Amino acid sequence: MRDVTLDVPTGRVTGVVGESGCGKSTLARLALRLLAPSAGRVMFEGEDLAELGAAQLRRRRARMQIVFQDPYSSIDPRYRIGDALAEPFVVQGVKMSAAERAERVHALLATVGLDRAHADAYPHHLSGGQKQRVGVARALALDPRLVVLDEPTASLDVSIQAQIVALLEELRSRLSLTYLFISHDLGLVRYFCDRIVVMYLGSIIEILPTPATAPGHPYTRALLDSAFPPDPARRRAIVRATGEIPSAIDAPPGCAYAARCPLADERCRRERPLLTPGERHPVACHHRLA
Repeated sequence: MRDVTLDVPTGRVTGVVGESGCGKSTLARLALRLLAPSAGRVMFEGEDLAELGAAQLRRRRARMQIVFQDPYSSIDPRYRIGDALAEPFVVQGVKMSAAERAERVHALLATVGLDRAHADAYPHHLSGGQKQRVGVARALALDPRLVVLDEPTASLDVSIQAQIVALLEELRSRLSLTYLFISHDLGLVRYFCDRIVVMYLGSIIEILPTPATAPGHPYTRALLDSAFPPDPARRRAIVRATGEIPSAIDAPPGCAYAARCPLADERCRRERPLLTPGERHPVACHHRLA
């Protein structure tokens, strides 16, 4: 990650897109303090997470949770579903009787559209979509305000993806949640998110305030143009991004996209563009398109 500055507005869905290896999941883990930043601050509800001790950080994490990409590996196969959903209460030291714990587990299952009988099942008894619903329920157990969704539909069938997205949308509205949504599915991001953050080689290069905002960075335009609408009459020719992605370990001195950008000049190769607001929205480009 390089000089990333990002705010996640309360009650909104902030989408993060970019190619594999650009730093999306790293950004998510930094936001939750699952990774320690080497510099800078990670602020949540007015507190710098890097300055909190282990006990304070554990209590604060009740307010921020994550739904992982792979529902098959995110649940311990040795746990019954009821035990997996009760684990957040154990970790946070929430004192309750066995009857109260069972009631909370059944309520969580109902929240995500699962039957209470699933509490006695093991993960291998569930489908992929049901497992992801369990992952969502576990994330909601402690009534968080921020939920990070790290490609929550990537390993699911298309029909199941639609169900999970509809569930997430309904939960956000009903529970007043804030989402940081990471995905490779550009169509889904444009449908589900209130604004879009575009990353490239560990940096944020553009923040689109709405999904309908015209891209200002050549990479963003190439990225969005690569998602075709499901209508043959609306197909169009696109300008493909060619060339190799530079090394993230030994990044070039100027713009990281210069080697692949049709607009790049000597200034782009020498001087790294900063993420500046401009007239409409933040873009890190010397030759912004909009």
